[in-house]
Amino acid sequence: MQAVRRAWAWGRTAFGLVTVWAAQAAVAAPPAPPAAPRAAPDAIAPAEPIERLAAMLRGDRERRGRPYAVVDKRTATLRVWRADGTLAGISTVLIGRTPGDRALPGTGARTEAGLLSLDDMTTPAGRYDSEPGRNLQGEAIVWLDYDNALAIHRLRPGASQAERLRRLASALPADKRASAGCVVVPVAFYDGVVAPLLGRGRGWVVVLPENGAVEDAASVL
Repeated sequence: MQAVRRAWAWGRTAFGLVTVWAAQAAVAAPPAPPAAPRAAPDAIAPAEPIERLAAMLRGDRERRGRPYAVVDKRTATLRVWRADGTLAGISTVLIGRTPGDRALPGTGARTEAGLLSLDDMTTPAGRYDSEPGRNLQGEAIVWLDYDNALAIHRLRPGASQAERLRRLASALPADKRASAGCVVVPVAFYDGVVAPLLGRGRGWVVVLPENGAVEDAASVL
């Protein structure tokens, strides 16, 4: 009888230990992570506005299979797409010192004569049939509006180069207002992206207006 009692007591003790261990394990074990909910089709974030604009450009018949680019003056950036619609590259750029979306009459003539005023130094908004060309110094550039001396070109060497490099590296869009109106890009980006796509034939370039949403860019298309 005593042996039976001892066996029963040992069994109770073992059961209690197992119960305590199981309870402790349940407390210590981290809860299983909940299953990630699946996003419904209408919950997927929409494309960025600039990408929607790129889609508009990609499907526009007037583009006629040419490469295209968008200059966003508010962020001082240039995006270039290949003719098939794939993005070739994005770069920070320098734009005109003076805000404005229209070129003043006679800007081209004053540029040629070296008589630009601060009011002339805008980067006008619009849609441009770009073409490769050269300026008066023989430098290869991409013309947007020849009559108004508006072009995309490399950052040039000279006394202002160091300051312009600093501005290109700045995170502040206001620092990018440093050109006489042209869209100035880093040398590596011009040589690697702009020249092969826009510098070998006609392209299509949109310069977005200073104000308003990107979605409103249809006003220049």
